Amino acid sequence: MKLPQIRIQSQNALLGIQTKNAQLTIESGPAKQTIQQPHADIQIKTTPGKLTIDQSKALADVGIIPTEQSVKQHANEAMKTAVEGSKKRRRQGDMLMKIEAGGEPLAEIAKQNGHKPIKDFNIGWIPSGDGVKFDYEPAKVEINNRANKPIINAEPTENEFYYQRGDVETYIEQKNWIDIDFVDVKYVGNNFEMEI
Repeated sequence: MKLPQIRIQSQNALLGIQTKNAQLTIESGPAKQTIQQPHADIQIKTTPGKLTIDQSKALADVGIIPTEQSVKQHANEAMKTAVEGSKKRRRQGDMLMKIEAGGEPLAEIAKQNGHKPIKDFNIGWIPSGDGVKFDYEPAKVEINNRANKPIINAEPTENEFYYQRGDVETYIEQKNWIDIDFVDVKYVGNNFEMEI
């Protein structure tokens, strides 16, 4: 006995999805920076050294003396010579006043006045060892300095953003279908029979 059958075959639709990811790009440039370094302030005050050389004694040793001192020295020597000459004339006058006392005062006076005493002579142009005196006052240096701080200016650079949106695409990868098949199915109509 054959039983009627209905055979149904179907296939679901397949949906395909294609995605495109979003992209974010960030560009950041370096910060702008300027640095200025002012020079330090330096003040230098110098007091020069002082060298004093006193050679008056050395010059005096060789006979070179200042005018004022030379005048005084010669005046003193002239006064001394005048006093000694006055004493000598007085002494010789006293000898002549006492001529009656005997002796030979005239010969003695002639002998005193006729011969000058012998003077010792030595090299006179060599000054003494301590004739030149030195006095030195060293120089003084005062340094004042002041450091100046650097001047720094920084300007940040803004970031730049580039954004590309993502996307989703859908499509039918496989269409759906249904297949119906009749096996041993008869259609009975008015006075006839038909196999489907």
